Amino acid sequence: MGKFVNNVEEFFTYCKENEVVFVDFRFTDIIGTWHHITYNFHSISEETFELGIPFDGSSLEGWQPVNKSDMILKPDAPSAFLDPFTADQTIIVFCDVYDIYKGQMYEKCPRSMAKKALQFLQESGIADMAYFGPENEFFIFDSVKIVDSPNCAKYEVDTEEGEWNDDREFVDSYNTGHRPRNKGGYFPVAPIDSLVDIRAEMVQTLEKVGIKTFVHHHEVAQGQAEIGVHFGTLVEAADNVQIYKYIVKMVAHLNGKTATFMPKPLYGDNGSGMHVHMSLWKNGVNLFYDKDGYGGLSQNAIHYIGGILKNARSVAAFTNPSSNSYKRIVPGFEAPCILTYSCQNRSASCRIPYGMGKNSARVEIRFPDSTANPYLAFVSLLMAGLDGIKNKHIPVGPMEENLFDLTLDEVREKGIEQLPHTLRGSLEALIRYNSFLKPVMSDLFIDDYQHLKFATQVWPVEARPTAYEFKTCYSC
Repeated sequence: MGKFVNNVEEFFTYCKENEVVFVDFRFTDIIGTWHHITYNFHSISEETFELGIPFDGSSLEGWQPVNKSDMILKPDAPSAFLDPFTADQTIIVFCDVYDIYKGQMYEKCPRSMAKKALQFLQESGIADMAYFGPENEFFIFDSVKIVDSPNCAKYEVDTEEGEWNDDREFVDSYNTGHRPRNKGGYFPVAPIDSLVDIRAEMVQTLEKVGIKTFVHHHEVAQGQAEIGVHFGTLVEAADNVQIYKYIVKMVAHLNGKTATFMPKPLYGDNGSGMHVHMSLWKNGVNLFYDKDGYGGLSQNAIHYIGGILKNARSVAAFTNPSSNSYKRIVPGFEAPCILTYSCQNRSASCRIPYGMGKNSARVEIRFPDSTANPYLAFVSLLMAGLDGIKNKHIPVGPMEENLFDLTLDEVREKGIEQLPHTLRGSLEALIRYNSFLKPVMSDLFIDDYQHLKFATQVWPVEARPTAYEFKTCYSC
């Protein structure tokens, strides 16, 4: 069921009732970027939904060669909602990508892949539904400066909340001195929390487009925030991440600020993650619940955890797909890199939340971040978990102690694996260990994905000198 319409006929009725002027057709590429093409409402018909919308697939990284560039967008009517920002009434519609050469949904379309994963789940007989509840943290800055040239590489972000502004003389206002300390921004009230009103505006805008929220708050770092959104099915939850990021960035922009989901924009302070809560259901029953199990979880849930942790080094290529991702996944910043599980323990890669009942039993995977394409991240987590159920993988744990206090030798002695320390490591793991993904991801897609990531996120970063290298090496 859609948020506002359920089929093509209802779509056109809804558009006329709301005096829609433009229809914005949107789709997601391999990286996770949301693209759009906008049509006049009077120029589309029901045939548009049936035949699709042509576009050039060679202009998107990792997709089609120029000699086979024609592709089709297939609009998904129930996904439609009114854009809350445009001057003229505009309705947004999610699209899947269709391959005209093979006469089927495009094998590199992330949203189509998510639908294929749900079909695989149902055909497996294990469950008929998977629910995902992502927690996307983000930063709100007053400004950002970025320089990347042969003789200069630097960035600078600023926020009124930054402790580096303690002695600053502001031009248009006074320096009130109310700001969170480094790693001290969790739940303070205003005026230390200077972002409460802008977060509230984001929440109201999310509700307006049909995304149900339940909380917003300041996060641990200076300028950091989070909005709690209700869980959804695999495709619905991934769609909602795209909408969430769009609304957060737009509301910040319209308030003269800039929002980023970059995992680690501030050195020495907490980074932003995308913790993912998951559960499997069959015939309306939560398969992850067992009141007598550890943390209230069933054996299926434990095997699901086992599959994710066993395959995590490959999964991280999708859940943590940027070079910056691995600057967040370090001990001491609530970003777990040790592959074990535990109840309520935020130093474990998999946390079992407290106080779960038969409808709320779930697992929380804590290492993903929002540079991930949400469709690919959720698909890879689901397929890894199903691999665990199928092969009855047993995860290492549970581990109750603070894992951040363990030395590397102690981690090895306990037989615990760790996430790779770099994106290169995750991509190399994906190249070697990807059989669990094969039912929904083709060899061509996996090959093109890792090539694209090496070309855009690994080799360019490895080749560039950094400011810290100059600081430590210039006077050699």
